[in-house]
Amino acid sequence: MRKSLVKKEFWSVFIMTIVSLSVFAQTSKVSGKVTDEKNQALVGVSVVIKGTTKGTVSDANGNYTIEADGGQTLSFSFVGYTSKEVTVNNKSTVNISLAEDAAALDEVVVTGVFDKRTRLESSVSITTLNAKQLERVVPNSGIDMLKNIPGVYVNTSKGEVSGSINTRGLTVGGGFYYVSMQEEGLPIMAAQGNSLTNPNFKPDGFLRADVNIQRIEAVRGGTASILGANAPGGIFNYVSKTGGQTFEGEVRTRLGLEGNGQNPYYRVEGNFGGPLSKDKSITYNIGGHYRYANGPKYPGYPLSKGGQIKANIVKNYKTGSLKLYGKFLDDRTAPFEFTPTVGFENPKPAGQFTNSSSTMVGSVAVTVPASTWNSTENLDYDSRNLAHFTDNSIGLNWEQRLGEGWTINNNGKFAKKTNVNNLTAVVFPFRVDQATFYGVPGNIPRFGTYEFYNINSGASYGKVQQLPPAGAGQPLKFIPTGLTLPGGDVMQNAVLYTPLAYNKITMDEFVDQLTITKKLKKMSFTGGAFLAKLKLFQEGSGPLGYLFSTVEPNPQAVGVKYTDLTGKSFDLANKDGIMAIGGAGVTSNNADVKTTALFLGHNWDISNKFTLDWGIRYERFKIDVDTRTPKRNADLVATGGADGNPATIYDVRSWSLNDAFLFGEDLKSTSFSVGLNYKINDNMAVYARYSNGKKSPDMNFFLDVANQIALKTSPVNAQDIKMFEAALKIKTTKTTLFITPFLNNIGNVANFQVFQNADATFYGPPRVYQKIRTQGVEIEANHTISKNFSVRAVGTFQSGTALQYSVYLAKTNGPADDEKVTFDGNKLDNVAPIMLSITPTYSTDKFYASLAYQYMGKRWANVANAFQLPAFGSVDLNMGYNITKKIALSASINNLLDTYGVMSWAAPGGFPASLDTQGFTKAMYEANTNAIYSTQSIMPRAYFLTLSYKF
Repeated sequence: MRKSLVKKEFWSVFIMTIVSLSVFAQTSKVSGKVTDEKNQALVGVSVVIKGTTKGTVSDANGNYTIEADGGQTLSFSFVGYTSKEVTVNNKSTVNISLAEDAAALDEVVVTGVFDKRTRLESSVSITTLNAKQLERVVPNSGIDMLKNIPGVYVNTSKGEVSGSINTRGLTVGGGFYYVSMQEEGLPIMAAQGNSLTNPNFKPDGFLRADVNIQRIEAVRGGTASILGANAPGGIFNYVSKTGGQTFEGEVRTRLGLEGNGQNPYYRVEGNFGGPLSKDKSITYNIGGHYRYANGPKYPGYPLSKGGQIKANIVKNYKTGSLKLYGKFLDDRTAPFEFTPTVGFENPKPAGQFTNSSSTMVGSVAVTVPASTWNSTENLDYDSRNLAHFTDNSIGLNWEQRLGEGWTINNNGKFAKKTNVNNLTAVVFPFRVDQATFYGVPGNIPRFGTYEFYNINSGASYGKVQQLPPAGAGQPLKFIPTGLTLPGGDVMQNAVLYTPLAYNKITMDEFVDQLTITKKLKKMSFTGGAFLAKLKLFQEGSGPLGYLFSTVEPNPQAVGVKYTDLTGKSFDLANKDGIMAIGGAGVTSNNADVKTTALFLGHNWDISNKFTLDWGIRYERFKIDVDTRTPKRNADLVATGGADGNPATIYDVRSWSLNDAFLFGEDLKSTSFSVGLNYKINDNMAVYARYSNGKKSPDMNFFLDVANQIALKTSPVNAQDIKMFEAALKIKTTKTTLFITPFLNNIGNVANFQVFQNADATFYGPPRVYQKIRTQGVEIEANHTISKNFSVRAVGTFQSGTALQYSVYLAKTNGPADDEKVTFDGNKLDNVAPIMLSITPTYSTDKFYASLAYQYMGKRWANVANAFQLPAFGSVDLNMGYNITKKIALSASINNLLDTYGVMSWAAPGGFPASLDTQGFTKAMYEANTNAIYSTQSIMPRAYFLTLSYKF
């Protein structure tokens, strides 16, 4: 009986133990909330049971629920935050707070992706420049820093504005043709604009870099065709600082000497931010700058003056945030003109010119009376007003987490932009003993003697006789007598063509982008809509008057007196040297431009290693233009013109406006992109992506009346851009390395030309469509050699080929003798086979020093492959010292070796031959390798000293 009792007790204990163990090991629901250090909910945090593939993500309120054993460990990870592991310990509630990881934040991808990811997890080619990198250099312009990004060609040889950017060899169209320049995630301009000669239609005119910028995110190719408006080449997003939980501020003052140490530069800038409410849920930030400078190429009056203020207020609440932001820009600056140059293989400024010489028009002002162009308002031109840019904008970014993985984000802004240009353009030598010089300002046929003189001193430069032809079919005769015009070592008997280029534009803009995101366990969907509306008014002359200057540094105005064959004398130029006031009349455009788009993107985490994403975008570009062109009336010679003096014929022109020419265009396109990322381990990943993007002509293309006439009968379609890219990505504690091969095939590139008939009407030669190919590899590397020493290296190795490329060359007016020239198989122009940037940096707690070496390889000057622009290297030196925790002093020398590195060029022969760079052939080059031509180089050496104080 005792044995039976023991046996029963044994089995009872055994069964109870098994039951207890099974209960202890049983999975149960564990829930909790994930927040940041400010107790704000974190959405989309990955919660995984360590050692398994089982996991979930936090919802819109930061809450999560997962089934886990009591002894298992939960691993929490989120982009930009330090990961954390917590053992369940039989708890049913596990709340967790994650801290921001500063190093990881620099690697977070925001621009060009459908949701936030690190660079290692993303199948997008992107580089981020952070505030620390930006504060240690003195850029020449708002886009100058982008030259430190692989695959990006940046040309700032014109100065602070009217620059040029292309990615991966996409050079057709110049300027910013294939890329979207953005601030706070929205395009700087409501409708993409791009012009080689007019800064009105380039976004860098309204972009300034200062202490307010937190980071710049640069996407090349890839999803830019889906998430950028009409910009398959890339997106460059400038993101401003926002206020933190404590007050912080910084003030900087900068003194400089530009133009190889000749021209003073003054600048002050600051940024302040912090909490506005007691609970710190409302923060603010305000920053900006003001600068005054004579410029790298001083024209006799200050070349840069003005600045900007940017501010934002952010409200964070439990399920979302609101960001109100604004910008006020009021700035005057001007793009530089070309410098006469000698030597194709080793270019140097010709004659007395240097790399800091100005060829811009001197200080000159003129009023064109309203009666001259049949208006109620005078037109005032003053070269000292430069190009005056204003931008008043206000925007609101609203993010709302709706629960169950749904998030809505709407970012919209209103802006009013203006630009008034008082510039010169196409400044090239112009021979006074040839017919074109007299034809341009309307002095053919005015037979007689022309005397040239210095407008300031009155000293004579000599004379030229214009005489009738010797017989039928013979040319006019131009006979110089005692000409001693300066600059004979550049071009004999020549002046500089410095026309007064006036342009006024106003743009009322509205831009808005809406995205709706749904996050699931393994995937997310993002749908969106984009809208940009623009009302534009443009009033421009070509030009407003004609001024000719001496061919020398800081050119002086040249006056002209005319004596007819009867001996009667007239002043062709006013007291400032201006001829034919009223110029070619004034053209006005009123345009309504609208861009709409719908896009959809999908991210799918197929496994812990594989991520697939794809996207599609439908875009519509619509423009309606009302154009009024000038009509030349009979000159008012009999009445003496505007001043009533018959002896002055510089003010006798009269214009009226033709009837409105109405034009409209409606272009539709569809783009798509697909990428696959494979994460080999925590330090290495690869990706591959294929994109098919479309590119419609920019807004300014449709504002030219000659284009409008031709487009009535022969519309143009969007370009077709097929891109393939792949990448190897490596990130360790000391090294990051990104190697990205790419291949682009571009078709349907319309060669849009407009020629003139003998009766002055326009016609277009047969439309020719080009095909081009670019290919190469981008390399970006950062390596920490020791605690104090690191190196950043960026390289691009590429080539571009014109698969099909033809143009028509016009000879005499009319199509009868037009000639088609083919360049199939030639290399593309301005595609440098090698572009390198290497920056070693030494830093301690108090001191840093860096030497930035930039190398631009030899590249073809035009598609005709006439000659190659030579390779060059330049060096920038930057160093700084923290005097105290709050006070720092830094010094920079840009272009330390004062290298003359050619970025742009114009053909030999002076105006107008200089304009036809594609028409300059190899035979022309070989016939005169010592010809004087014109170039624009990188900025001359400059010295800067900056003192900063941090609050």
